[in-house]
Amino acid sequence: MSPDGLGADGIGTRGPGGPVRPRAVEPGSEWFGTGPAGRDDRTPGGRDVPPGARGAHRTFAERYPAHIPLPPTAPRPAPARGAFRPVTIRTARDAVAAAAGYLRWLGFRDVVQPEDRPVSGVDLRAPGLVAQVDPSTRPAGLRAVECLWLNGLSTPATSVSVFFSLAGYTPEARERAAEIGLPLFVLDLTGTPQPVNHAADELAATGA
Repeated sequence: MSPDGLGADGIGTRGPGGPVRPRAVEPGSEWFGTGPAGRDDRTPGGRDVPPGARGAHRTFAERYPAHIPLPPTAPRPAPARGAFRPVTIRTARDAVAAAAGYLRWLGFRDVVQPEDRPVSGVDLRAPGLVAQVDPSTRPAGLRAVECLWLNGLSTPATSVSVFFSLAGYTPEARERAAEIGLPLFVLDLTGTPQPVNHAADELAATGA
């Protein structure tokens, strides 16, 4: 026992004037940190409360709140689709068939290919969709893009108008399509559509 009446473990036993008052200790846990001042010094593993630590005590609820922030929302996953199977293009009707197959692959249902090309220029229809396919060797122009867009506006419940072309588009057509958000695709001779503007990129990524 030390001269001040404390045992080897720092716990008071008795002194000249009577029992020595226990020193302030707190549970010796590094996980929970400093405990409340004035805890019973007989707590197993007790150690001295450092000076100035009495006002720093926090309850378990304060240290570990029940509400834990959720992680950031993950981006929308790409739709589960198999590999697209293109149709080799040899004729104008092959180009329309390739576009129809691609639209079905994107998730559009009941895609209809008329027997004869209508005067409106719309080659494919589906619920919420009108599409035009230009199989000529000249780039599709501004008027063709605007006509398809107007046909989509005049058709009830149409939400998407899509243009496919074998020879690409004029700069004016591409500029107008960007303004109105109309997806433009180019068909290669293997029958695989390639997006050529931002609206087409989004449609290819998210599907119908």
